[in-house]
Amino acid sequence: MAEIKVYSTPMCPWCNVLKDFLKEKNISFEEFDVSKDQEKAKEMISKSGQMGVPQIEINGKIIVGFDKPAIEKEIEKTEKE
Repeated sequence: MAEIKVYSTPMCPWCNVLKDFLKEKNISFEEFDVSKDQEKAKEMISKSGQMGVPQIEINGKIIVGFDKPAIEKEIEKTEKE
């Protein structure tokens, strides 16, 4: 099973779209509110080099934004392993 981390903020509409997408697919994830957790915000920026949200990390691979095809591809890869 994939280890998934979602870096988001409460006011970000695409963050909600991403989380709803994962919930609909019954995919568990750990969520970090980078507007309140500065350490996780720094972690996110150091991993991606970007400040925008949402960001999703799937088994160490960072995807910035709600890139549905890229997210599905990474999840599919981890399910085959």
